Amino acid sequence: MDRRDFVRMGLAAGGAASLGRAEGALPTAKAASSILDAGILQQQEQMAANKLTSHSLTSQYLARIGSIDKSGPRINSIIEINPEALKIAREMDRERLLRKLRGPLHGIPVLLKDNIATADRMSTSAGSLALAGIRAARDAHIVAQLRAAGAVIIGKTNLSEWANMRSTHSVSGWSARGGLTRNPYSLDRNCSGSSSGSGAAVAAGLATLAVGTETDGSIVSPASICGVVGIKPTMGLLSRSGIIPIAHSQDTAGPMARSVTDAALMLAAMSGVDANDAATEASAGKIGDYAAALQTNSLQGKRLGVARNFFGTNDDLDNAIEKALAVLKAQGAELVDVTVPNIDKYSASEFEVLLHEFKSDLAAYLQDYAPNAPVKNMADIIAFNKQHHKQEMPYFGQEHLESAESKGGLDSKEYLEALANNQRYSRDEGIDQVMKEHKLDALVAPTGGPAWLTDFINGDHYGGSFSSPAAVAGYPHITVPAGYVHGLPVGLSFVGGAYSEAALIGMAYAFEQATRHRRAPQFPASVSLAVR
Repeated sequence: MDRRDFVRMGLAAGGAASLGRAEGALPTAKAASSILDAGILQQQEQMAANKLTSHSLTSQYLARIGSIDKSGPRINSIIEINPEALKIAREMDRERLLRKLRGPLHGIPVLLKDNIATADRMSTSAGSLALAGIRAARDAHIVAQLRAAGAVIIGKTNLSEWANMRSTHSVSGWSARGGLTRNPYSLDRNCSGSSSGSGAAVAAGLATLAVGTETDGSIVSPASICGVVGIKPTMGLLSRSGIIPIAHSQDTAGPMARSVTDAALMLAAMSGVDANDAATEASAGKIGDYAAALQTNSLQGKRLGVARNFFGTNDDLDNAIEKALAVLKAQGAELVDVTVPNIDKYSASEFEVLLHEFKSDLAAYLQDYAPNAPVKNMADIIAFNKQHHKQEMPYFGQEHLESAESKGGLDSKEYLEALANNQRYSRDEGIDQVMKEHKLDALVAPTGGPAWLTDFINGDHYGGSFSSPAAVAGYPHITVPAGYVHGLPVGLSFVGGAYSEAALIGMAYAFEQATRHRRAPQFPASVSLAVR
C-alpha cells in the first residue's frame, strides 16, 4: 500500500470526508532527523513500506523515555508507563498485516495527561497521592475514540496537581505523585501548566502525540512555552466524560503535537458525540474536515484582528510576534488592530464559576469513575492532604480546594449570576462582538510569555496570557510556534467563534509552513541572555 492509498483510506476511516485539497498540503512536512521526532505521516509511510513497525516505534519511544525523561536531562514528564503498550503495538502490527488499518493513528504512540481515565493497569490520579493506584472503572470517551482509531497509549504524563486548581502559590508542573516536570528548552525553567508533562514530552520526542486538558490556558500555555502546537477546541467538540474535572462549563481535552498536521489528525480522531456528555450533542454535524483544512494558502484573503490589549508584557515577545504578523500579512491576510472588549468584567466571576463547579463535578467523577477510591468528595481530599502534608504540601497549600469546599451548590444565586456574566461578556459582548464589528475571520495575539524560572518559594509568575477569552467563551484556540526569546519558545494564537476549528487549523497550518519555527530542544541547564 503506497502513501497516497494509505492516507486516503486512513482519513476516511478516521472521519474525514476525503483527502481532497489536502493532497497537496500534507506531504510538505519537514523531514525529521529521527523517526522519533517525525510526525504521523512520516511514521505511517515507514510502516507502510515495512521499514518500521508499531512495536519497534513504541519500543524506541520507551527507550528514549528512559534515557531522557528518567535519566540524562531528566525532564520528568512521564508519571507512569503503560505496561500493556508493547502488547497493543503488536496487535496493531497484526492488524496491519491483515490490511485492517483503522486510520491515520493506527499504531501511533500517544501519551495521555494523568487526569484522563483509562480502564487498564494505569492509575488516573490528577497527580494526587489520594488517587495513586486507583484504576478507573472505564475509559474516558476520548480514550475509547483513540483506541478505536488504532492509537497505542504508552503512558500518562505528569501535570500540575488537580490541574493547577490547588493553591494560590502553586508551581506549575509539580504534583505530589509525579514531582516536577522541567522545560526541555531550559531545565531551570517552568513548562507552565497544567498539561506540563504533555507539552514537555511531545517537545522532547517521547511520543508522537499527547493529549492535554484545559479549563483556562492549560493546553495552549504549556504548548506555547514548550514550542509545540496545541488545540483547545470548542467546548463540547470532545467529550468530557472520564476526565477528572475542574469545571464542566469550560473543561475540554485537546491535542498537543509537533505539527499542525498531527494535531489536526488527532483532533479528528477524538471528536464525536458522546451519549454520556450532553454538551457534545451540539457538535453533531459541526465536526469539520480538519485534514482538508491543511492548505498553505489558507491565510489568503483572511481578515485577522490583532488583539492589541494582549501585547505589552514583554518587549522581546512583542518583537517576535510582530515578525509573525508580518508573515501573516505576506501570506495574504489583512490585519486589523482591535481590542477584545470586557475582559475585565469576567475575571472575578470566572473563578467563582470554577470553584462552584469544581466541588460538584469532582464528587460526580469520583462516584462514577473511581468508586473504590478512599476519597469521595472535596472534603475528603482536603483531609487527605492534611494527613499527608509532608508529601502533598511541601511547597504550597490547598487554598483553592478549601475555597471550593466552602461554596454552595449549582443552584445558588452566586453561581448562576457568575455563569451568566461569563457567557455575556466573553461571548455576546466579547469575542462575538469584536469579530462581528470588524468582520473578522479570527483573532491573533501572543499566546503568552516565555518560560519563567521555576520558583518553589514564590510560585508561578506568568508573563501574560491570551487564554481567558476563548476559555471562558468555550471557543476554539490554537497556538503555533512563532519564534524564540533568548532561546525560549513563544507561540502565536488563533482564536475564532464556536466550531471554527477547521478554519483556524488552515490558518495555523499556513503560518507554520511559511515559518517552520519549531526546532528540537537541546536540554540546556539554563539559557544564555546573550541569545535573542
